[in-house]
Amino acid sequence: MIQMAKYEIRQPPVQALNMKYALQRLRCAFSCSCLLLVCSLQGFSQEQAVVSSEVDTTFIKIGDQIHFKVLVETDTAATVIFPEGQTFSPLETVEAFATDTTRKNDRMVLEKMYALTQFDSGSYKLPAQRIDIDGKGYMTDSLVIDVATVPVDTLVQKMFDIKPLMEVEKGYSNLWKVLLAIALFLAVLGGLLYWFVFRKKPLTEEEKVALLPPYDRALMELKKLEDSKYLIQDEYKQYYSELTDIVRSYLEEDAHVSALESTTDQLIDKLEMMKDAGELKLGDDTLQQFKRILQTADLVKFAKSKPETSVAEQDRRSIEQIVIKTHDALPEPTEEELMLQAEYQEEMARRKQRKKWILTGSIAAGAVVLAITLSVVYFGPKYVWDTLTANPSKQLLEGDWVASSYGYPPINLETPEVLVRQEVELPRDGAGKVAELQTFEYGNPQTLLTIKAASTTLAEKAEPDHEQSVEKFLKGLESKGAKNIITKQEEFTTITGVKGLKIYGSGKFVVPEHTELIDGNYIVLSFGGPGFQQQVILTWSEDDSYAQEIIDRILRTVEVKLDV
Repeated sequence: MIQMAKYEIRQPPVQALNMKYALQRLRCAFSCSCLLLVCSLQGFSQEQAVVSSEVDTTFIKIGDQIHFKVLVETDTAATVIFPEGQTFSPLETVEAFATDTTRKNDRMVLEKMYALTQFDSGSYKLPAQRIDIDGKGYMTDSLVIDVATVPVDTLVQKMFDIKPLMEVEKGYSNLWKVLLAIALFLAVLGGLLYWFVFRKKPLTEEEKVALLPPYDRALMELKKLEDSKYLIQDEYKQYYSELTDIVRSYLEEDAHVSALESTTDQLIDKLEMMKDAGELKLGDDTLQQFKRILQTADLVKFAKSKPETSVAEQDRRSIEQIVIKTHDALPEPTEEELMLQAEYQEEMARRKQRKKWILTGSIAAGAVVLAITLSVVYFGPKYVWDTLTANPSKQLLEGDWVASSYGYPPINLETPEVLVRQEVELPRDGAGKVAELQTFEYGNPQTLLTIKAASTTLAEKAEPDHEQSVEKFLKGLESKGAKNIITKQEEFTTITGVKGLKIYGSGKFVVPEHTELIDGNYIVLSFGGPGFQQQVILTWSEDDSYAQEIIDRILRTVEVKLDV
């Protein structure tokens, strides 16, 4: 019994064993949970992006640069988008350097550097920048940058007045393209005119024969008729037709007898009359022989007669002798006839030259008409007409634009012409409220186009009254004769995100040398803050499409700074 009791004491009870197994399972579950928590925290730490920023200095002089660096540590598959453009206002972006990428274990580190500057003294806040990582935004810290002026010793260095505006000739950067196109067009036109008009072309055989004297030409054509195959091919009608045409043409040109339109009897009568008058020394037998040949030719042509081949050949030889005898029988031309013939040749030469110039002018006019037609089809009739008539608004739109800063606080604009500083007297009612007024303007009264930038420094650090300023502007339009002025209002935002007030509308305005009022539009942009106001004023004609494009382009370039 005692031994049995000892044995029972050594054997643990069932309840104790269950407790022990439960504790072991609890320890195992706790270890697994801790392991899972550590793994999840480690994975979360790997996915979480880290963004930091820094500058190399917070104090610079006017015009110096600071380097703003952004560091992003994220997963290698992440998409990171850094800010671009003028997002650091009031500081200006000088350059955005290329992004530098390095690897850190299984993550990547992106480094983006920006060079920033400022040209006005003061304390400026560098705004926080948004970094997009896989569509989620992370903001950098904002910083304060102090910009100090460069000290100037006015006691040692002599001060000078502001130099007046210098007239600068307008640039013609694209003029060489226009001149090159014109030169190529003229070269092609000149080549065509030379080739088809002025070039001495080689004469054809027909032209060479036509330039021969009537006597030589007649003998040459009779020789060609002898070598022809008309008689072999039994074409007697064609043979005698050419035979009589040769002799008739010769008599027409050399003896000045109207032989081509005359019948046989009429031609013989005319020759006999010339013989009797002593103008043609031919024998009666020659005239009778000529009459017989002409009658034979008439029978062949109209009665289908067919003489012997030997007769036809003899008739050709007889005609050749008649031509020779007629040439010898003609009296020598007098000096007056030679002068008349020379004058005739000169007149013919002048007519030929005149025809060349008429042809040249016609080709040139056709080329101009063709160029204008193609331009009208491609650009439209209004554009071509405005180009030919030198439309002033079109020239402004397509000329070289000027980007400049006007007044203080500065107003940055791009305009087709430089705005000229205006001497403005402060009104009596506003002399105590305005400390300084700087106005710059360009105007073309003929087209109603006006561009004006005005920067006002108030005597007190109070918010400007934009509505009162616009009211004065509208009263100024009415004092100049404007009527039916319609006013609308909306918010305007510049390219850098600065918000202002936009007053715009339409009306009827006075234009010099116009008896009636013309329809026009106007826009007044107002910006400002405590102690200052900035305004951009634009007017233009409603029917001037080029002026509308000018205004739209100016509005896209408006930029103001509200930090004074």
